[in-house]
Amino acid sequence: MTAVTVSITRHIDPEHNAEMLAWVEAGASLAERFDGFLGVGWVRPAIDSDEWHMLYRFADAAALAVWEASAQRRWWLAAAQGRIGESHVERRTGIEGWFDEPTTYDVSDGADSEPPPPAPPRWKQMVTIFLVFFPLSLAANWVVGHSIADWPLVPRVLASVVVMTPLMTYVFLPWITRRMSWWLHR
Repeated sequence: MTAVTVSITRHIDPEHNAEMLAWVEAGASLAERFDGFLGVGWVRPAIDSDEWHMLYRFADAAALAVWEASAQRRWWLAAAQGRIGESHVERRTGIEGWFDEPTTYDVSDGADSEPPPPAPPRWKQMVTIFLVFFPLSLAANWVVGHSIADWPLVPRVLASVVVMTPLMTYVFLPWITRRMSWWLHR
């Protein structure tokens, strides 16, 4: 059993933030009643942004499927009909999720999207991650060694990880995945 995280990008007029927040909380409240539900969260790039990034996690694909096929979820989605723009949806089961093609659908229709193509073999994922992680790690260690080398170990490592994690997540993994897609999906 592999946990599944669903990432959804939704768009709404910033003037309706209070309604959106209430809607998101209602969905979380409904989902938490389902077996296998592991949690939910949401972030926005800025307070006045129309974009909401939501994540929810289930213990496995079967538990997720029960939630996604439920009458409660259909009712919840219908409650936002006409207020929420098109959604971008991605299902991730771990780091290999970086290598899946995303799927999309309109949140208002509740339709299931096509499943993503299978992830590349793990050895190809490992090689691709290594191609960015090794140079980034070298650079981070060099910077740390020349700037905060006198800090105690835990804060020094924490500072390095706090910088490297977003760089890997938002810059380098997406970049290398696009550059290596010819090889990853061959």
